[in-house]
Amino acid sequence: MEVSFASAQLDRLCNNLVTARRKLGEERAKKLQLRLDQISAATHLAELATLPQARCHQLKGDRDEQFSLDLDGPHRLIVEVDHDPVPRTADGGVDREKIERLLVLEIRDTH
Repeated sequence: MEVSFASAQLDRLCNNLVTARRKLGEERAKKLQLRLDQISAATHLAELATLPQARCHQLKGDRDEQFSLDLDGPHRLIVEVDHDPVPRTADGGVDREKIERLLVLEIRDTH
């Protein structure tokens, strides 16, 4: 899948291991790099969602086009579908098998 970033600062953090280690710590920086590698290696979102260690799940409400992936502890990588329009299934849900581009929005403690 293609990956882009919501800001230049987030792009630097995600693509520079030294910066990630300094700002996030060794363990979270490693998990971040692993998740980004998994996203890049996946063909579509449905494939990524099969990885149990990533715990990729869709958010709710006005964030239904966003997904959360585990990093460490309560920290998550929040991504958004980067398609316009967002591919939908017949019942209105996001069609994960057609999602090939994600936008990284943030890294945050969701608890």
